[in-house]
Amino acid sequence: MTPNPSSESVPRDEAEAKERAMLADPSLYQSEEILRDGRSILVRAIHPEDKDRLREHFQGLSNESIYFRFMGIKRELSDADLKRLTEVDFHDHVGLVATLSDGGRERFIGVGRYIRKPGKARAEVAFAVLDEHQGRGIGSLLLEHLRRIAQAGGIDGFEAEVLSNNQRMLEVFAQSGFKVARSFDSGTVHVYFPIGETPEFRAMSLARERAAAARSIARLLGPRSVAVIGASRAADKIGGAILANLIRDGFTGAIFPINPNAAEIQGLRAYPNVSAVEQKIDLAVVCLPAATVEAAVEDCIHAQVGNLVVITSGFAEVSDEGRQLERRICSAVRAAGMRMVGPNCMGVMNTDPAVSLNATFAPVPAAQGNVAMFSQSGALGISMLDYARARNLGISSFISAGNRADVSSNDCLAYWAQDRATAVIGLYLESFGNPVKFARIAPAVARLKPIVAVKAGRTAAGKRAASSHSAALANLDVAVEALFEQAGVIRTNTLQELFDVVALLASSPLPPGPRVGVITNAGGPGILLADACEAHGLTLPKLTDGTLAGLHAYLPVRAGFTNPIDMTAGASPDDYARTIELVGADSNVDALVVIYIPPMLTRPGEIADAIARGAAAVPAAKPVLSVFLSSQGAPARIQCGARGTIRTYEFPENAALALAAAWRYARFKDRPQGAVETLDAPALATIREAVNRALEGAGAPRWLSHGEITTLLGAVDVEAPVAEEVAPADVRAAAARVGFPLVAKAIAPGIVHKTEVGGVVMNIKSADEAEQAARTLQERMSAAGTELERVLLQRQVNGGIEMLVGMTSDPTFGPLLVCGMGGINAELQKDVAFRLPPVTDFDAAQMLTELRISRLFDGYRGAPPGDRDALIRLIMRISALAEAVPELSELDLNPVKLLAPGEGAIVIDARMRVKPLAPARG
Repeated sequence: MTPNPSSESVPRDEAEAKERAMLADPSLYQSEEILRDGRSILVRAIHPEDKDRLREHFQGLSNESIYFRFMGIKRELSDADLKRLTEVDFHDHVGLVATLSDGGRERFIGVGRYIRKPGKARAEVAFAVLDEHQGRGIGSLLLEHLRRIAQAGGIDGFEAEVLSNNQRMLEVFAQSGFKVARSFDSGTVHVYFPIGETPEFRAMSLARERAAAARSIARLLGPRSVAVIGASRAADKIGGAILANLIRDGFTGAIFPINPNAAEIQGLRAYPNVSAVEQKIDLAVVCLPAATVEAAVEDCIHAQVGNLVVITSGFAEVSDEGRQLERRICSAVRAAGMRMVGPNCMGVMNTDPAVSLNATFAPVPAAQGNVAMFSQSGALGISMLDYARARNLGISSFISAGNRADVSSNDCLAYWAQDRATAVIGLYLESFGNPVKFARIAPAVARLKPIVAVKAGRTAAGKRAASSHSAALANLDVAVEALFEQAGVIRTNTLQELFDVVALLASSPLPPGPRVGVITNAGGPGILLADACEAHGLTLPKLTDGTLAGLHAYLPVRAGFTNPIDMTAGASPDDYARTIELVGADSNVDALVVIYIPPMLTRPGEIADAIARGAAAVPAAKPVLSVFLSSQGAPARIQCGARGTIRTYEFPENAALALAAAWRYARFKDRPQGAVETLDAPALATIREAVNRALEGAGAPRWLSHGEITTLLGAVDVEAPVAEEVAPADVRAAAARVGFPLVAKAIAPGIVHKTEVGGVVMNIKSADEAEQAARTLQERMSAAGTELERVLLQRQVNGGIEMLVGMTSDPTFGPLLVCGMGGINAELQKDVAFRLPPVTDFDAAQMLTELRISRLFDGYRGAPPGDRDALIRLIMRISALAEAVPELSELDLNPVKLLAPGEGAIVIDARMRVKPLAPARG
């Protein structure tokens, strides 16, 4: 579990620096969290000045809760108790509190702590949660945070003494995801469990996180009362438009216009502020100038409003001052247990008839349907709703998140995953606030329902100057592509493509395979569709003899009978219906695309009827698409058959793209989840010690030495040849120790790629040749304007396929793994595949299939094959290393010699650069 940062984008290394600082000094610990009921809280370290708050918390506990916590009757906390419980050392005694803001005053609702057992690597944990807040998951949340701190502090297990009738506490431990051992003694249960991260714990933690986020969005989208702060009578003002939309679209709850200068607005009683409203307000929509928003939010907190939507712009998107104001507002909102959409957004919508919430300023209403939409851009959000209406796509709910100071696409995905009204999710994204969280949530959601996304800014980052092959081959869009590929997100290039894909997925079954039957009344469009299908990974199979015989029975001899089926321009409505039924029933066909281009003598309405009639006879598991090549589009009658909705497209290419996306998604749903490489405690300790030693006193990034690299690679069981780094004068003796044949490599200041300056001498077969190689390297380094400092002697490995495995660090996404063709031409060939860690065995195998060079692994034209399994293991181990070392900024293993099957993959040359983590912003 990771402390939950704001949704606002924060550089990855800065977030990691803050996290590492909190674990190194838990007195700094704090994290904003969401409970299972959707309310937000703050988890932070307890401090000496918290004595009064802790006393108040104790006084708020029932006698039973006190008895459970202290294993007996306790009337009060003495001064000595308060001192002992608040003045903790955060090494042997760690205390955390869960807090809420109550009228601007911080109040403890839960306390958790552990105390280390003397001389042992285990600690005793205890919790106390106010009775009215029990059952909200506070104890589980405190346990997760205490576990992280304890593990970083060298504790490997927790224990607790629990009264046997304290069922809630026992349930917290039982559902923690750890392997809990129990023993019983005179009404007391002794509980012990190791706190190392397990797959069960990760699953439980992710499930809790998702459920909490989903519940918070459900509360936000299902209010029973809405206040519009800044309501107006003028329809051309945002406050007026939102109020009008709430009224027009029939919001089922109470509506409260807030405006101090009016007694009535749009037929409703107006109030000067939220506090003046006599009823509980579940949702407040803020449409005020930026300078007055903070005061309005404070009024909402005082009035205990449920959640907020801040429409107003002028915050983080315009200035540093605006960013600071946005952060203050967000912190106040979360501390009060609220969620906030925005600022700088266009609002939210829920078409459920039980709610009918349209808290947006969109000019047209949305039809009810099964498509959920998320837009980071307000203006594009309006366009998305308008285009959905034009395409007859119904909306389940819509959220325009703007700056995403709090609510983000991750929260919305968690909600839509369990929303029965939502079948397809569409996202417009401009940036990622928390891509790590997206990578955790999106795959689980995508296995339930498709996610289709447009990610803007493909070329904004461009290529940055890089000093390693891995960095030179990567850019921001590569990271996005890798993230979407692993998560099962369908990426489209344009909004039009997004709607083409969403429309198909919202109304059609997933194709059971890539084989497409094509029916047309003109050859040209059929060829265009065939080309587009092949370009997107679909195939046009040969039809069975039975299908072809049936077609020959009524189509003219001049018709085309090789898929695509060209019925010619004279095709009648009956021809369309019969051909659709025949081809749709063909066992070689998984999906059907029907093309119609209007000749002069036919009536499009009759053809539409025929398509609908024929499609009704096609097996329900096979999608049927149509292409009407006409500026008028397809007649509405095409939707009136027994099959229901048939998605129609303007051009053949659009249909092929949508169908290919559906097929890729179907494959994602069927693929295994895979397993990741995990490092044991000794390996992690070795890695951490080596990295800390390498960066001790370092104020800037530095390349690691051969010895340091050897330590790190050895910790993750990566194989490398016998090697020794020595001074040039010591080459002779070292060569004998390393063994022949060997390779000599130059180590000199400023030299990044050795081969570019002749820094490698191969095929050294004797000590004399080794000394000569050292002299040669000295001459070459001098010619390159540098000085030979050391020589790396390495046992030469002959044969094998040269590969590259590496990593670069993206400021937003963090580590990005690369695998591809190695050697000196790696950047020239650019035959590479990327993934974000953690990389599973399935991910790694998929990376290899994406490479053009992959044919060599099976033995190409008589050449020896390569050890594919060894390369997969290597990728997974480097993934584990990248996760364990956030300071790792670049890594190149190039070349990696991939030997024959069963013989492994050996790293011939390795480079690693580490950098101190950026200091966290205050």
